[in-house]
Amino acid sequence: MTSIEVKSRSRSIKSYSSNELTTDSLVDELIEELSQDNKMSKHRLRLTRLDETNGKQIPLVAHQTFAQNGIPKGNEKIQLYVKDLGPQISWRTVFLVEYFGPFIFHPLFFFVQSLYNVAVPFKHTQAQVLAYAIVLLHFAKREYETLYVHKFSNATMPLFNIFKNSTHYWILSGFNLAYFVYAPTTRYSGLLGFIFHVNELPTWANYALVALWAFAELSNLKTHLILSRLRNEDAKKYVIPYGYGFNWVSCPNYFFESLSWLAYALLVGNWSAWIFFFVSTGQMWLWAVKKHRRYLKTFGDDYKKLKRKIFVPFVI
Repeated sequence: MTSIEVKSRSRSIKSYSSNELTTDSLVDELIEELSQDNKMSKHRLRLTRLDETNGKQIPLVAHQTFAQNGIPKGNEKIQLYVKDLGPQISWRTVFLVEYFGPFIFHPLFFFVQSLYNVAVPFKHTQAQVLAYAIVLLHFAKREYETLYVHKFSNATMPLFNIFKNSTHYWILSGFNLAYFVYAPTTRYSGLLGFIFHVNELPTWANYALVALWAFAELSNLKTHLILSRLRNEDAKKYVIPYGYGFNWVSCPNYFFESLSWLAYALLVGNWSAWIFFFVSTGQMWLWAVKKHRRYLKTFGDDYKKLKRKIFVPFVI
């Protein structure tokens, strides 16, 4: 057996010693012991080892053995560190809460016209009606995917993240889009006319943009289904995805998501829609770059020879 000393980096956790494991044991077995000893959820615990070359703490992967985490096989004494990550919440719960925000703000500003201080009820334009429908359909799809499609490699995230992550959806795609898009379009002029502007495109153009949006949304769903099936056996294992969209770029799910919001922005033409488009696309670009690099690092030449772009097919 191997002697494992675990030093605590948090006041809420006690230091711990174990003599029941070996370098061939899973890290998760030690985390279970720490969880029981501290009467704390294992999802709050992060085990690390010290990299003596640079003095940095390196997190251990729970579903791998100690040897797979870089600890020499057969080591008789191991020094590790544990940190309390604080209260946790499941990823699925966070996603469900994030995506619920638009279901509050969009119906509120679409149906409660008194919020715009108007004495006489007004009729929404075709673009406003279509915009309302596709936003709610988009987030209904998101909620469905969260419940039945997505698989999460990590069970939880810090509880505080639910507030940080929800800001994007409750404010930018909730209040921000709803308040400025559903206002009476003929009431304002000058600066207010710009602030509450909504396009009045020909009917054929409106439906063409809705068709583009539908194509992008269904394509995004298709890519999510492909990713979900890759993890049927092991949710933590990295596999090269192939098929619809993936033969062009590393992250077609982000590309199609961005394309759907581009169609929305072109449909309504309001500055708030363009802000949301650029912010969300910028964030997805950063995620795509990170995943592309991870594919290259994990699969090396096997992935490099596929010559996939990062985000936009045939461009970048």
